[in-house]
Amino acid sequence: MDGVFNGPDTSGNYAFQMAMRYASGSGVEQSYIEAVKWWRKAAEQGHVKGQYFLGLCYANGEGVAQSKTEAVKWLLKAAGQGHIDAQYTIGNCYKDGEGVTKSDNEAFKWYYKAAEQGHVKAQYLVGLSYLLGRGTEKNEVESIKWFRRAAEQGDVNAQFSLGSCYDSGKGVIKSNSEAVKWYRKAAVQGHVYAQFNLGMSYAQGEGVEQSSVEAVKWYREAAERGYDEAQYQLGDSYRLGKGVKQSYEDAVFWLRKAAEKGNYKAQCNLGMCYANGHGVEQSYTEAVFWNRKAAEQGDAVAQYNLGFFYYWGNGVTQSYNDAVKWYRMAAEQGYPPAQYDLGNCYLNGLGVQKSQAEAVEWIRKAAVQGHEKAQDYMREQGL
Repeated sequence: MDGVFNGPDTSGNYAFQMAMRYASGSGVEQSYIEAVKWWRKAAEQGHVKGQYFLGLCYANGEGVAQSKTEAVKWLLKAAGQGHIDAQYTIGNCYKDGEGVTKSDNEAFKWYYKAAEQGHVKAQYLVGLSYLLGRGTEKNEVESIKWFRRAAEQGDVNAQFSLGSCYDSGKGVIKSNSEAVKWYRKAAVQGHVYAQFNLGMSYAQGEGVEQSSVEAVKWYREAAERGYDEAQYQLGDSYRLGKGVKQSYEDAVFWLRKAAEKGNYKAQCNLGMCYANGHGVEQSYTEAVFWNRKAAEQGDAVAQYNLGFFYYWGNGVTQSYNDAVKWYRMAAEQGYPPAQYDLGNCYLNGLGVQKSQAEAVEWIRKAAVQGHEKAQDYMREQGL
């Protein structure tokens, strides 16, 4: 039990304890206004926790008018005395430019101070700073050191980042099995990107035994949390019957969710579900609508599909000129079916001036990539 001394308290301890009582309503009527009054007394006496809590009150506008500048003033005082949470919070202030001029260098400085004292989130951010070269010189090996410290203490972002580094070989020897290990740790904590990456690892059999069923399980976890790429993969799994019972209706359900978020692969495949009447009422109009969205984002497959629709007049006014326009976009991206069909347009003078030389050039490009009809044409022509 602490003793009681005569004379004024200059340490700020009494004022800090009074502030905590008012903040919690312990033995007094709860009041942040009164708490701030006492935290200020403690802070002005150099009490480090009083400075920290006063800074937080200014930051959040609790018991006092919100002021990011005043928040930084008091947080800096606490951070300068080594308060770990104040150091981390000041790092955030400099990172976001709240109450101070934005500075990645200053943010890194304070994150590092907190990280050295064991602040887990600061350790993760130090690792991220080293990985990106943000506020410090880029150093992938150092990033791994800090990611690992935070990851081993359960920080979900650090676990995911460490998995990603093993996946790509950044700062460590590439290891799919280590990537899976860390993705799994983050995934079970609900990290959506880790869940998706774990699903992809199962789908491809990288770092783990291949299992489409497990892939679908993790796609679903991420998809239900709204990640569009997982929604696309889950939808395509239903479309193809990979790891799950084939169902066009479920495929359309998930593809639509991803497509509405702008996922171009989902837009393209949803469009083709409409074109073929898979899981929805057949509609070339809808097929064109969704393929156009994907095509305008640069997806070569959708560009080819759109060219095909224009060529045959499916869902649009027939136009060889527009067919050639979209075929060309896809062909220039190296998509063999578009290269072959563009070559045929040149061969027959459809939507473009007839040219045997141009036809052969595009058909050859498709043939080199293994397009069977293109290869047959080249053999027939003795080319």
